[in-house]
Amino acid sequence: MNHAKSREVVLAIKLTAELIDGLEALREGWRKDPSSIPRGLSCSESKEGQFVLSAAESVFTTLPGACVIKGIGAIELVGSDPVFEDGASSKTLVLRDTPDGWRFSVKYVPPIVRERNQK
Repeated sequence: MNHAKSREVVLAIKLTAELIDGLEALREGWRKDPSSIPRGLSCSESKEGQFVLSAAESVFTTLPGACVIKGIGAIELVGSDPVFEDGASSKTLVLRDTPDGWRFSVKYVPPIVRERNQK
């Protein structure tokens, strides 16, 4: 049985001024006092110095066309395709501040499909 451990899907998003302000406030708060970051969120910097925010499944909600991160704001998704497969688990949002702007991706574990006793 071949099963991929996790997948990451990069999605197109539409940023609002409120969301950018929330992300900047979170970044500044993290730099001043890392313990001030709410539960379920984790912040780090990549080797290139890019700010990376990870949100656990417990602090975000996915709606058709949007994703809401508790305490930060809503992210409008461009396109109507499903973000991840039905039955997916261990979902994590990852926001990266790149030189080209914010990059939004979703990491998840796809559902396991067992092919037992099928003819």
